[in-house]
Amino acid sequence: MNDRYDAGSAGYGADQYEIVGYDEYGRPVYRQVPAQQTQQQMYDPYAQQHQQHQQHQQGYGYDPYAQQGQQQGQQPPPAYDYGTGVQPAPDHGSYDPYGTATQQGGAVSGAPYDPYGQTAAGTTGRQPRVAEQTAHIPQQAGPGHDREAPAEPQREYHTEQFAFVEEPDGNSEDVIDWLKFTENRTERREEARRRARGRIVALVVVLALVVTGGVGYLWYAGKLPGLSPEDSKAGTATAAGAQKRDVIVVHLHDTKGGGTSTALLVDNTTTERGTTVLVPNSLALTSDDGTTTTLAKSVEDDGSDGTRDALDTVLGTDIEGTWRLDTPYLQNLVDLVGNIDVDTNAEVPDPAAKKKGEAPLVNKGRDQTLSGKMAVAYATYRAPGEAQNAQLERFGQVMQGVLRKMSSDPQAATTTIQTLAQILDPSLTDKDLGTFLAGLSDLAKGGDVKTDLLPVQNDGTLSAQASARVVKNVLGGTAKSPDKDAAVSVSVRNATGVKDNTEKARVVLLNGGFTFLEAGTGTALATSQVLYADAADKANAAEVAKTLGLPAGSVSKGKTSGSADVSVVLGQDYKPSAG
Repeated sequence: MNDRYDAGSAGYGADQYEIVGYDEYGRPVYRQVPAQQTQQQMYDPYAQQHQQHQQHQQGYGYDPYAQQGQQQGQQPPPAYDYGTGVQPAPDHGSYDPYGTATQQGGAVSGAPYDPYGQTAAGTTGRQPRVAEQTAHIPQQAGPGHDREAPAEPQREYHTEQFAFVEEPDGNSEDVIDWLKFTENRTERREEARRRARGRIVALVVVLALVVTGGVGYLWYAGKLPGLSPEDSKAGTATAAGAQKRDVIVVHLHDTKGGGTSTALLVDNTTTERGTTVLVPNSLALTSDDGTTTTLAKSVEDDGSDGTRDALDTVLGTDIEGTWRLDTPYLQNLVDLVGNIDVDTNAEVPDPAAKKKGEAPLVNKGRDQTLSGKMAVAYATYRAPGEAQNAQLERFGQVMQGVLRKMSSDPQAATTTIQTLAQILDPSLTDKDLGTFLAGLSDLAKGGDVKTDLLPVQNDGTLSAQASARVVKNVLGGTAKSPDKDAAVSVSVRNATGVKDNTEKARVVLLNGGFTFLEAGTGTALATSQVLYADAADKANAAEVAKTLGLPAGSVSKGKTSGSADVSVVLGQDYKPSAG
């Protein structure tokens, strides 16, 4: 870089320098002022230019530092040519952009300065200018200058001249921002996919839980055929036997009409479900002496203890106590709990009615409110021609209504039992019975107590269905009916013309300890017949006739039906003695 010379400084000797422009790199270019001009006014490159002449473009453009003409009495010195060393004569009429013309004795010496090295046209009246070899002064094109600049010679540039230009690399801000954007976008897509997969998995899990919960509820409620808690345990005696059950047998004694009705109250504390198992009177039991008898006859003959033991033997259960409930106590119990609500399935006439056609004591319909007297009448009612099971189901409805109205508090339930002033079986105290009924009442109010009928075949034995569904699953026992050979089997064909006589004869025979076999109905006959095929069964035939109330002359040897030991044909002379 050139050293900057100050024309006015004293430290540089007699030679004087002035700035004439700048090169292409922005560095100043100087020229030496001749010695004879030392006495003249020195060139001030930074003096304010006087607008006396029009600006002249030179080389790359307008020179902002060229000194223009002085006052009229003073002419600028002639320009010094660095190439030839000759100072041209000044021209008084020409424009001197650098103020180099000098005045000598009032005359201008030398040729005019021509910055382009060309001779001016003679039409101007001025002398041609001599080209001056000086530094090239670049000039930028002004804004809005749409003329193309003249072609310039190619120059060689070096990278160090453009140190201010930043070399682009892989770590530039734009590249980094793009990489971050791409990476963040990819991560957002992956996160969205993970969230979508998570939602799908959560939805599948929720649906599986809902389905499992619904199936589990239906299974627990016993609404799935073959998949109820009882049915699912049909083949698992260990699981059914491991459940804890409290069982009490209830015998309803009809003190006016005669006969009994039996039910088993079961409280399964493991599954928290209760069941009222209705036991038909025709169930075959084994009496204390080893003979075959029926439930109804056992209740009358063997009493509470004998009947409880016989039931345990047949059903494989462990009955904890017997509750004998006579009809007057049932009436008082219903009144104490504040009446009951039952969906009745029949109209029950008023036993105290003196004329036919009077209003029934119990109406048929849903949600019938029954008082104590009405409850007893409905529980013991058996319409003409109905089987004993129909009356037994009504008794179960009344017991269900009592359980729903009984207090769930053990102390309050015990007080209710004590108020009845019953004489209970020694194996069952007031407190035990009250606590037991309170537990079942709590289940009944929640709808967790159901009623089941123990299916008993015509011969009084238990079927395989009863053994699988009720005995094993509900009672947790194992059915074991008495040996069929232990009782005399009697087949009965009804020829009386009254359909209900078949059922009445069945009840009488079962109560007498015989096995009943139904042979259907036939053409009405005037007299009854009792037949036996083997002489060894003659005595048994005579006993059958006596049990049915038939005369001894009706017994004779003949052909029996099927595998029955004795065959009976009921005629119009048959008068049922038991309902």
